[in-house]
Amino acid sequence: MAADASVDGSVHVSTIDGVAAVILEAGPTVFSVLPEVGLVGASLTHKGRQYLDFHGGPENARAGHTTGLPLLAPWANRLASSSYRVGSHTVDLSDVPLHRDGNGLPIHGMLVGRPGWELVSVKGQPGSASMVAKFDAGADETVMAAFPFPHELTIGFTVTPGRLMVSTTLTATGKRSVPVSFGWHPYFRLPEVERGRIRLGAPARHRLVLDEMGLPTGEEVFEPASIVRIGDRSFDDAYRLGSDRQLLLASGRRRLTVVFDRKYSYAQFYAPPGADFIALEPMTAPTNALCQGTTPMVSPGERFTARFVVSLT
Repeated sequence: MAADASVDGSVHVSTIDGVAAVILEAGPTVFSVLPEVGLVGASLTHKGRQYLDFHGGPENARAGHTTGLPLLAPWANRLASSSYRVGSHTVDLSDVPLHRDGNGLPIHGMLVGRPGWELVSVKGQPGSASMVAKFDAGADETVMAAFPFPHELTIGFTVTPGRLMVSTTLTATGKRSVPVSFGWHPYFRLPEVERGRIRLGAPARHRLVLDEMGLPTGEEVFEPASIVRIGDRSFDDAYRLGSDRQLLLASGRRRLTVVFDRKYSYAQFYAPPGADFIALEPMTAPTNALCQGTTPMVSPGERFTARFVVSLT
């Protein structure tokens, strides 16, 4: 794709750090996606101010590290071991090239930074811009080695003024039912605001108690709705959400609200000490659900769709 070639109205293509980018623009809101680098979201601006942290740029994503707005699939977060069982099928990940955490556990699936996405459509019209892309996991040998359940992922991004909607559809394309354990890892920031001044708002929820490896123990602790100043706090916490799934980052007139639909029933909050970002991660299943056998399942020929919406002021 040539730099700055026009596609249609509020949709065009450009480059970010030398990598082809699809730019969706609706009034004051602009979202940039890198299809060749795992379909990662690289930028989300509103009135010229940046709300995504794309630390490390495309090379970070290519190396399998999360940054910007990456899709985590076929599983989000970490697994307890290098093998798992779905029905009568056991999968061994020992020799599969995948990303692992500091304890050697498989983490964040296989699609961070992975090429192979096909653009299905791009559309610009007054006040709205959108694109749809798909990934045929059944045609990727490495993905199938780690997750031998043929399926197709279809991602839709829609930008309207002050708003980004992300739709993810998994379609089971083979003869096996497909476990659903995907999520997203958006690295949000509030422009021109120090992290310590940001307030984090969360609805009533159940915190999943984690062990020293970051895996759920099975215990839960109820936490009421709250708004807390982040200050020098750090977060790496997992939650089961209730019917209210609206999260908030705010400081003065700056506000970022993210709302998960009913298919995203879990969330991870991640903000390590000293970082400029706060990740509010929608997840279709809890950490390690693939090993626990507790994921939703999609029957052959059926599909599963989950959406979340980011609103900016």
